[in-house]
Amino acid sequence: MEIGLIISAVALGFASGFHCIGMCGPIALSMGLTKKQAANFYLQNLTYQFGRIFTYSLLGALLGIIGQGFEMAGFQKYLTIIAGVLLIIMALFSFGGKDFASKLPFLSKFLYTVKSNLGRLLQKADYRSRFSTGILNGFLPCGMVYMALTASLAGGGIWQGALYMALFGLGTLPFMFAVVLVGNLMNQAFRIKVLKAVPVIMIILGGLFILRGLELGIPYVSPKAEAMTISPGHNAAEHCH
Repeated sequence: MEIGLIISAVALGFASGFHCIGMCGPIALSMGLTKKQAANFYLQNLTYQFGRIFTYSLLGALLGIIGQGFEMAGFQKYLTIIAGVLLIIMALFSFGGKDFASKLPFLSKFLYTVKSNLGRLLQKADYRSRFSTGILNGFLPCGMVYMALTASLAGGGIWQGALYMALFGLGTLPFMFAVVLVGNLMNQAFRIKVLKAVPVIMIILGGLFILRGLELGIPYVSPKAEAMTISPGHNAAEHCH
């Protein structure tokens, strides 16, 4: 995976951390993870967090199948451009600090099912339940996750998509781990200001994806596609001269 994609995945996850505190923080806090109640407090916290990241990676791998198909067909650059355009569109729907995923009514039934199962799991305190809570948490409709999944298409393969989403999840980890430890101590007004800046970051990221797909020959930003590798037979012929 290109270094640019790796940086964008972690950066997107880190920027999403403020959003995660508002969307997933209440679930994390409702698990009742306290140092007095759980002997392995930190491990249980991490078990929950890695459950989320596992789901993100799985979804990234599934989207990677599409990316791999475009890569094999030689249309990867077009998919990268499409991903950039979609990122910008989703970012535009996110202005005002709102999650555009909440505007998708067909997700309501799925959301109800996930929340019902989460309610049962939150009453348990074993590691298996913590991991399962994280897995279900990862399926909750979230605009930032959808943006990351769209960006993961540019990876061009199954493992690349999974890696992109795993890095995205790791980017969200500091905020989500901290909210379980100390609660939501961040000032609400400050968090809203940061959330308003997130769509701007997404528009910039979408623009970079479009430039990358256009292959304008700009180093690191829009490099030209690599030249076709010379076949072994051709190399052998050259050595015969």
